[in-house]
Amino acid sequence: MRLSRFVAAHPGLSASAATNLLVDEALRGQDHPMIIFRDGPAGRRARLIGGPDVWEVARAVRNARASEPDLTPDALLELVGDTSGVPAGLLRAAIDYWAAFPDEIDSWIDRADAEASEAEQRWHREQALLAR
Repeated sequence: MRLSRFVAAHPGLSASAATNLLVDEALRGQDHPMIIFRDGPAGRRARLIGGPDVWEVARAVRNARASEPDLTPDALLELVGDTSGVPAGLLRAAIDYWAAFPDEIDSWIDRADAEASEAEQRWHREQALLAR
């Protein structure tokens, strides 16, 4: 019954594909106990228990590293923790998951960056139109 509801909520997934997905997520959860998987408007993604999506933490770490290239790893995590409010243990869990599945997390970051860029470009075009 639950599998049928899951398949119905995920068009394009067969019962077999849904089963494989859920088993894979369960196995990932065994290796990364602070990670859960949730659906959202953009799709199913890894999320920290009681925290943000893993890609959001990874993006914050990437941005902090780009802004502060000389920070030690511990100082970098402290900076990200201070600015995000995510506790150090959850930051480390997100980084551990990111290290295990870099293509998945980097793809989410790239998608978010592209959407942000498109929104900014649209805003600039709107401002130019309004200035006429």
